[in-house]
Amino acid sequence: MKPIVTLTLNPAIDGACETELVRPTHKIRTRGDRYDPGGGGINVARVVAELGGPACAVYLAGGATGDVFDELMAERRLPGNRVPIAGHTRISLTVFEQSTGQEYRFVPEGPEVSPGEWLECLSVIDRLDFDWLVISGSAPRGLPADCFVTLVHRARDRGARVVLDSSGPALAATLDAGGLTLIKPSHGELRALTGLALEDVSEIAEVAREIVESGRSEIVAVTMGHEGALLASREATLFRAPPSVPVRSATGAGDSFVGAMVLALAEGRGVRSAFLLGMAAGSATVMHPGTGLCQRADVERLHAGLAAH
Repeated sequence: MKPIVTLTLNPAIDGACETELVRPTHKIRTRGDRYDPGGGGINVARVVAELGGPACAVYLAGGATGDVFDELMAERRLPGNRVPIAGHTRISLTVFEQSTGQEYRFVPEGPEVSPGEWLECLSVIDRLDFDWLVISGSAPRGLPADCFVTLVHRARDRGARVVLDSSGPALAATLDAGGLTLIKPSHGELRALTGLALEDVSEIAEVAREIVESGRSEIVAVTMGHEGALLASREATLFRAPPSVPVRSATGAGDSFVGAMVLALAEGRGVRSAFLLGMAAGSATVMHPGTGLCQRADVERLHAGLAAH
């Protein structure tokens, strides 16, 4: 099996910590500080590797923080290809407030990417050998809204499958171009994409099926947080509630869903089984605080429970 290639155009050094109370003006003393290489595609690659699959993460990184990002990748032995950029890689921060159980997430917009840096990124992708490409995360400043369309066309021309997990104009433009294997919008992202309220599962299912039937994406998986997730494909439409787990943090749950589902599809599993593995990985991730993602034993246990019903 060839490595699953993930692309992260706007990665981040993900910091996470805990404190008793978040309040203005005062210094906030934190505990349990940790730092992870983050961003959508990076998290997808981390989950693929955790579940025993091969992954190769392509990412844009620059400045002093770009070097720190490389160190974090090396510490986790995560194979990657860095595309150097002039701008500094962003640093995000997640703070868990113990007194309320609330989580605060601070996410900078990140650096601007030049046309030359974008062309180098395309060149790196062209040189890799893969059957699956996962484009995950936000598009950085400086790139056109249709930047993902170029990637989809190049990958499809070589017979590869393309998965997109993004939002906003980049998602809309790429979806309109068609040719995608899987998209995974959240409930809110699907609302923003369609301009519809989508207040119940039947409305979500109708929109997801329309995307599949129009040929824009073969599979649509909509994550709905604590309510569950919905799958639409030509084979079936399925809604499942999530397993009951202790919730510590939602950070990275959607990325974990994508990583597990894509790995299962790449291994030749059926769409339903892949969907349930994605749900298991997303649920396993919320069990861990901050930027900690799922652990394989938890994913396998939760998947067994979902598959049994």
